[in-house]
Amino acid sequence: MTSSPTASPAPPTSTARDWSLAAMGVTVLLWASAFVGIRAVADVFEPGPLSLGRLLVGALALVVLARPWRHRLPRGRTLALVVVYGVLWFGAYNVALNAGETYLDAGTAALVVNIGPILIALLAGIVLKEGFPRPLVVGMAVAFAGVVLIATSTRHDTSVQTASTTGVLLCVLAAVLYAVGALTQKPTLRTVAPAMSVWMACTIGAVVCLPFAPALVDQVGSASAGDVAWLVYLGVFPTAIGSTTWSYALRRLSAGQVASTTYLVPAVATLISWVLLGEVPAPLAFVGGALCLLGVAITRLRRRGAATS
Repeated sequence: MTSSPTASPAPPTSTARDWSLAAMGVTVLLWASAFVGIRAVADVFEPGPLSLGRLLVGALALVVLARPWRHRLPRGRTLALVVVYGVLWFGAYNVALNAGETYLDAGTAALVVNIGPILIALLAGIVLKEGFPRPLVVGMAVAFAGVVLIATSTRHDTSVQTASTTGVLLCVLAAVLYAVGALTQKPTLRTVAPAMSVWMACTIGAVVCLPFAPALVDQVGSASAGDVAWLVYLGVFPTAIGSTTWSYALRRLSAGQVASTTYLVPAVATLISWVLLGEVPAPLAFVGGALCLLGVAITRLRRRGAATS
């Protein structure tokens, strides 16, 4: 039986050029910048309207990247999984993260959300039967030690201690939604192209956030051009492009490996926040960032060894 229009391409063969490392580098940079962008407009856009605006822009951008009219929509279990991660990751996650960043600075929010890779690696080892190879476990431990050092170096304002606790809890919720969403997406990429996968999730997430449409219209109307530019940036770059490069890598590597690479996000987010928002990290944060880099390098050892077998 033939499909019309063109069906999503099959997963790449072992002879195809693998751009997964470069794709994850793009994802890390763009996702790190998202924490800063959210923080930059936190006083202008409420969490729900910001999520809706970002997802609408992302879905529109992905119409160009994914060209959905050329693909056959998934059915059955695959479609159900797409709906799940569209609702949980692209919808609920964005609202929880945006809400968390009304209480936390960009670097701290990135640190808390990055318990997500630990949850992904643990769940992937059990649910997806990816196991726990030694380089992955050691690399995650080293990278997590770096995250702890960065967290230790963070300066807290005692006047907002209660609010910060609320922000941490919201970001923990975001991390859980991120982990479940990423694991749900993994099996769909066997038959769904990465850009198409993200376009569907963006569209579903936007539908979930439609109740925030009236507030979005009001807040866009009162926002400055710079604030609207941040909103568009969040939709096009971290959401559309960054999530597509993530999906490209997730299609080729284990969920644990791809997730462990995002340990770099807090370090990069802290650096960008330092430059753009004037949040200067403590010296210990730089040591933690170096440990994050080392941990990610260790997790890559498994992939290289597997490539030669």
